[in-house]
Amino acid sequence: MWRLARPLRQSASSRRLSGAAVARLTVAAGSPSPSGGWYERLAQSVPVHWAEDGLVALQAAAGLPWWAAIVCGGALLRSAVTLPLAAHQGRLLAKLENLQPEIKELAEQLRYEVSVRGKQLGWSEKVARFHYKKNLRRIITELYIRDNCHPFKATLLVWVQIPMWVCVSLALRNCSVGALNSEVQEQFSTGGTLWFTDLTAPDSTWIMPVSLGLLNLLIVEIFASQKLEASRFQKLATNFFRVLSVVMIPVAATVPSSMALYWLSSSFMGLSHNLLLRSPTFRRLCFIPRTKSDSDTPYRDIVSALTTKYSFKK
Repeated sequence: MWRLARPLRQSASSRRLSGAAVARLTVAAGSPSPSGGWYERLAQSVPVHWAEDGLVALQAAAGLPWWAAIVCGGALLRSAVTLPLAAHQGRLLAKLENLQPEIKELAEQLRYEVSVRGKQLGWSEKVARFHYKKNLRRIITELYIRDNCHPFKATLLVWVQIPMWVCVSLALRNCSVGALNSEVQEQFSTGGTLWFTDLTAPDSTWIMPVSLGLLNLLIVEIFASQKLEASRFQKLATNFFRVLSVVMIPVAATVPSSMALYWLSSSFMGLSHNLLLRSPTFRRLCFIPRTKSDSDTPYRDIVSALTTKYSFKK
């Protein structure tokens, strides 16, 4: 832990250590990290402690009850970090979609050229296929570089969102079990509202866990409704996330309510931002190129696709 790397000074400087820092030093000194396993080492990692400090600072600065601070913190992270990345992803995916006609045309031209060249040099079908695929990959890569839209760049959102989600979840777990300090845990025990007044205890009513599962399923189905002709991989991915959404229900029912509340509010903001990114006006503001699959009435199309798929009406 980085806090341990700094020498502890005597006199006034040591007395200025916050309660959270003292608690961490005590935990670190009292229990060696190898015996705690990978989960405990992750829960006591520097990024998780940064998330803890951020949550405590947000709650202290805003003067909000803890349940509201958790919701606002999740909304702030989603709006300040993942929404811009999602817009960036949308621009890349739109460029990739607009490239497909050009790629198809160049692929047909390359197939003809390879066929002619193969007849001249007496290539076998296997050799001709090898040269076709090799040159097609080169052409596609050049197009990606030209338009600055390599597909791997579109995964940046995932590489940022998942670690951030894990760090905040573990930070809330530490606050709920008293790993940060007992004062914050005591505040969490009375910092809830409605039916979940104790943020350190699981939601025994299962309202938040079930709501989380239904919300995640809705997100999955909205994404699936976009794909008129989904590939086999896309179908497998959709089914995987359906199963994951259901599995998250009992998981959310066993963790502290603070974590379930964060998961629920984060998913709600994610759904809101995904719907916002369907808006033609918002897409123009984000400089997302228009594609052939874009619709002028995206929300009506979503409702129509869901009602048709699940036979909500005859």
